[in-house]
Amino acid sequence: MQNNYLKLISYVENIKDLNNSSASSMVILKDNNIVLEHYNGYHSNSLGSTPITQISQFNIASARKSYLGLAVAYALYEGKIKSIDDLAVDYFEEFDNQLLEGTTIRHLVTHSHGLNQREDGTIYREFNPGESWAYRGINVLMMSQLINKLYGKSFPELLKERVFLPLGFKETCWHKTPNEKLVEVIENPEVIASFKLGNSTDGTEPNLHTSTREFAFWGNLHLNNGFINGKQIVPKEVIQLATTIQSPNYKDNELPINGLFWYVQDKPSLKSEIGERVPKGSYQILGITGPTILVIPSYNLVVAKMYNKMYNYGGDNYLHYLREFGNMVADIFKE
Repeated sequence: MQNNYLKLISYVENIKDLNNSSASSMVILKDNNIVLEHYNGYHSNSLGSTPITQISQFNIASARKSYLGLAVAYALYEGKIKSIDDLAVDYFEEFDNQLLEGTTIRHLVTHSHGLNQREDGTIYREFNPGESWAYRGINVLMMSQLINKLYGKSFPELLKERVFLPLGFKETCWHKTPNEKLVEVIENPEVIASFKLGNSTDGTEPNLHTSTREFAFWGNLHLNNGFINGKQIVPKEVIQLATTIQSPNYKDNELPINGLFWYVQDKPSLKSEIGERVPKGSYQILGITGPTILVIPSYNLVVAKMYNKMYNYGGDNYLHYLREFGNMVADIFKE
């Protein structure tokens, strides 16, 4: 197995170098035990930068959707949202009814809503709800604001109370100010990296940072259906809402399939970020700065990896490298 771990480390390091990231890390949990920890590189591409360690906290960008997904699952479980098929117009009074016509909560949490937003803030429709799939930021913002309104507090506060504190998380937080534990993000390899921080901690901005260990433990919470250290931290039904298929039925069988934002493996599809050899029922989340969690329940396995470079390596072909890594993991741990 040690040689197989070296293969995974080599792959992670190769992508790090090809993509001009200054940092990489990986934590693997098998049967609830850490079987591999790997840390390499520096917090920035500047001279004298801090080395990456267990306590280095990466900006996980849009991988924060998995945290929002759990908050949405709570809202469904507790009746704050009556049904995933409720019409969006019943919850978003500030939006034009005609624009949202036919759009449901299900569409918003599975990227099948068809909405997009121009630079001037204008929201428009690309396709009819449920007819296709496209990753856009508007639905993440909408659902963040909705959960915050429904609970009368930000969803990060909700998760801190119900999940992070019971789990003992101390390295997962939305940040407005820099500190020595935060890893900076490289946008252009020719330019010194910078902190990616927000103006608020209400979850509406991409300023969530976490250590690779706590990122992996977040995946492991889901793997164990919310049951950790002899306690039911999160109701099983909440986890299952988040990580099982919620996408509408598409005519195009090659479109990605989602739970509550998580990408879920059903029948392998060419446009999915999950490799075709990864078992059915597995799920994954990805951020534009490179963070990825892959959860394979049938192998009792969680793999979390981190980078600090904007845009995943491969350009328009980035899915190939994500799928290749997932397939490698599946092959190594296949029993």
